[in-house]
Amino acid sequence: MRTNRPALLRRPDRQGLVTAAMVAPATLLYTVMLAVPVGLAVYLSLTDWDGYSSDPAFVGAANYADLFSDAGLRDAATVTLAVAVAGTVGLNVLGLGFALLLNGKSRGNAFFRMVMFYPHVLSALVVGFLWSAILGTTGAVNSLITSRGGEVLPFLSDPDWALATLVAVVVWAAFGVNVVLYLAGLQAVPHSLVEAARIDGATRWQVFRHVTLPALGPSVTINVVLSLVTLLKTYDLVVSLTAGGPAGQTQTVAYLILWNSFHDGRLGFGSAQSVVLMLVTAVLALAVTRLRRRGEAAVYS
Repeated sequence: MRTNRPALLRRPDRQGLVTAAMVAPATLLYTVMLAVPVGLAVYLSLTDWDGYSSDPAFVGAANYADLFSDAGLRDAATVTLAVAVAGTVGLNVLGLGFALLLNGKSRGNAFFRMVMFYPHVLSALVVGFLWSAILGTTGAVNSLITSRGGEVLPFLSDPDWALATLVAVVVWAAFGVNVVLYLAGLQAVPHSLVEAARIDGATRWQVFRHVTLPALGPSVTINVVLSLVTLLKTYDLVVSLTAGGPAGQTQTVAYLILWNSFHDGRLGFGSAQSVVLMLVTAVLALAVTRLRRRGEAAVYS
């Protein structure tokens, strides 16, 4: 009596080959685009390579030891933290606010959704140059103010003003993504719960506080983590808007890494900075995700 055992034994093997073939392109892309660059950065961080010589000298952990005595890095870390915290709050508050306003099917809402997302389509360098032309000392805004007898506002020339301007431009350029993500989250809020709350006499604020916001927990987590990770590596807007000025007061860590690596020819030291920034970003992202999940669990428990 014949059995189909050989054929049955071949099916898992065939399925495994198909799975491997489907996963292979993504694995190759991940290796080439992420694993190899990260490994190379870790290796270069242990050398004093200037980016040009053909023989990097191994210096061990000397670059990492220099990080703790680098005053410029401490200042840049403070600026980066300020941009990340203020920007994350601004992106999510504005993103959720506009999502609530545009949550509905109409031609007007569709148009304004496109308008909100449009700044994100532009290159960050273009956005920086655009706002520099608007807010610079001889820019459009100050030209209008001085033409009416007013004094020039130091949007980009005063350290405090420049940092606030940088945060504002970052939020303006990126909050369209938060709007889209929050709109997707609002579509998933059960309409029956909202209607039940309204029938019970709940006000709009009560419906938002006790029904809509808890249901948006996963969307809030995604938006906060994405905003934080993106802002911690802010670089291109700094280049085109303030160039790190005035007097280096708007230099972020990412900007300083590239300045040290290519302008000062300290690619090994810059690589050490990038490795530390990568680790700090990963730790903060994991910490925020865990805190948000605990908050979501507390709401649904």
